[in-house]
Amino acid sequence: MLMDQTLTDWTYELNKRQKGYNRIAGIDEAGRGPLAGPVVAAAVILNSDYPIDGITDSKKLSSKKRDLLFEVINKQALSVGVGIVESPEIDKINILRAALRAMRLAVDALSIPPDYLLIDGSHPIESHFPQENIIKGDQLSISIGAASIIAKVTRDRLMTQYNQIYPLYGFSKHKGYGTVEHRKAIQKYGPCPIHRRSFKGVKEYCLSDSLKST
Repeated sequence: MLMDQTLTDWTYELNKRQKGYNRIAGIDEAGRGPLAGPVVAAAVILNSDYPIDGITDSKKLSSKKRDLLFEVINKQALSVGVGIVESPEIDKINILRAALRAMRLAVDALSIPPDYLLIDGSHPIESHFPQENIIKGDQLSISIGAASIIAKVTRDRLMTQYNQIYPLYGFSKHKGYGTVEHRKAIQKYGPCPIHRRSFKGVKEYCLSDSLKST
């Protein structure tokens, strides 16, 4: 089956392999923008002997397609690692540092050590492995695209689980993003334990928390 040329391809991976790198991990994160829940990162080392059709930026895929590719990637990739940083740590160190930490944790979670990292975005991560940052990498590198799918689906499923614990906020629908429905719930019920108290849209309703601690 011919791959759709609008989808991500192996250009970056092939370039690194020509330079002697064989275990190339693509790294991406999901959940920098929401008002609640963790930031989740994934690292994926694909198996070039088993190409997977349809991989691209997870945001361009339907939830059904993401779920399908999530299963295929986990089954056929050489290794998949996931890193999670929860809301309290996000509030403590800020969302950028939390996202980079989640990426590092995802690399550490790989069962096979990579010899090169392709990272979505412009910020390097703390690692002794050689690495390259790629702006919009989830649309350009198939490994990063695969990581974006793993990160997105993993986070969405976590938020669905949180919905069972905190049903007042509708996490299964908006996954913690700042929708009108979600903001109204925060205004009505106040933040729950997985809300990011340092974020605008949440911190305004944490005054009572600070007063209780004084």
